[in-house]
Amino acid sequence: MSGAIVVAGAIYSGDGRLLLAQRAYPPELAGLWELPGGKVEPGETLDQALGRELCEELDVDVRVGARLDVSVRPKPGLELIAIRARIVSGAPDATEHLDLRWVDADLLNAMDARGEIVPNDRAWIPELLADLQG
Repeated sequence: MSGAIVVAGAIYSGDGRLLLAQRAYPPELAGLWELPGGKVEPGETLDQALGRELCEELDVDVRVGARLDVSVRPKPGLELIAIRARIVSGAPDATEHLDLRWVDADLLNAMDARGEIVPNDRAWIPELLADLQG
């Protein structure tokens, strides 16, 4: 894998909801909702990076699952990869975000229709909805 890679956690609850995080920055994205995550550091696997990032950002430990089928390449040298996860310990805390929200399929669909989802994350909406409805 070459270039920068960002992993995002599609964190599902046991009752059919998905965790979204509201961005605090940069100004053009502040207030929009995203899957939480961050950059893969040199020497880390995708799973290790996701676990570290979710621990740092949300103060939770997760069990990492399967990748979503779609990866996003918003510009040359940058790839965004979403990975399914479940919280195994801790309660999510918005340490680096404005807010956190558990959403079901209907709310996710409505938020997407209103333009409240970070543009780069919108490519994952169909698969996230399928997970939530399945």
